[in-house]
Amino acid sequence: MTFEGYDLALIWAALLGFAVLAYVVLDGFDLGTGILFMAEHGSDERDVMVNSIAPVWDGNETWLVLGGGGLFAVFPLAYAVILPALYPVIITMLLSLIMRGVAFEFRFRTNTKRGRFWWDVAFCGGSTGAAFCQGLALGGLLQGIHVENNAYAGGWWDWLTPFTILCGVAVVVGYALLGSCWLIWRTTGRLQDSSRLQARALMIATLALIVAVSIWTPFLNPRFAARWFGWPGIALTSPVPVLVALTAWVFWRSLLQKHHLTPLLCAQALFVLCYIGLGISFYPWIVPPSITIWDAASPSSSMAFLLVGAIVMMPIILAYSAYAYWIFRGKVEVGMHYH
Repeated sequence: MTFEGYDLALIWAALLGFAVLAYVVLDGFDLGTGILFMAEHGSDERDVMVNSIAPVWDGNETWLVLGGGGLFAVFPLAYAVILPALYPVIITMLLSLIMRGVAFEFRFRTNTKRGRFWWDVAFCGGSTGAAFCQGLALGGLLQGIHVENNAYAGGWWDWLTPFTILCGVAVVVGYALLGSCWLIWRTTGRLQDSSRLQARALMIATLALIVAVSIWTPFLNPRFAARWFGWPGIALTSPVPVLVALTAWVFWRSLLQKHHLTPLLCAQALFVLCYIGLGISFYPWIVPPSITIWDAASPSSSMAFLLVGAIVMMPIILAYSAYAYWIFRGKVEVGMHYH
């Protein structure tokens, strides 16, 4: 799987890994804003919450499209195994994202309070459902997928276990943490104050769930345990929990000192550290515990051809995303609209 001396499978795994991480830390806060939506009862506060993410939410989902499309094109075997194993989860996630997107627009078009209430419920429900399904998918991958002869050989409900439900709850709570921190940065007044209080509770819950998932994960696969607790793996893994604790301490101080941006950066750093931990556990698999990155990869010529497109498109995506965030920077006040 090399081309001109380069390991294209590894390069593509890094690119898709980056796309998934970008989706999590960016779309995570706007899904989190939706998860927290019904906690605010005032219509003005809800309008501010929606308007704070209006310029960027659909652009954030570009990374999900890139990750899914890249998996199909570059690692077709992994795509062919993961989708049958997680069909109910993935379909529900996509339907939740569709419902969320529709509610996002239609809540501004309804002329009755009752109609707006139900669109608000749909927006919150779609955001929560999408986040929960992403956690279920993560848990399903971590616990392993039964593969025989390069095909999924498990049952329809293999993805539904206590561990995957725990992962689903963890992602929902984690995204809500990102959402509350986003609102601290982008809003003012009572909404900002309530978001700061929510962030405190959500950080405690997120840390507790990270600990629970981290303790459970090594028992799912002996190789996970060896990677995290054996030598020399522990030399790579031991800094992760230390950095998580340090990030939580900085986060807490930033809340007490009423910083605006620092809590969001710390919450995103927490996700990055958890993602690094997952990468340490997964490598070299793309479908644990049987299919590696190289097993699932397309022919080298295909990966090289697609890499040219990725080299062109990924900087463009990064550039227009950064431009959108820059143009719509600053606080969002009551009465400001993007619709």
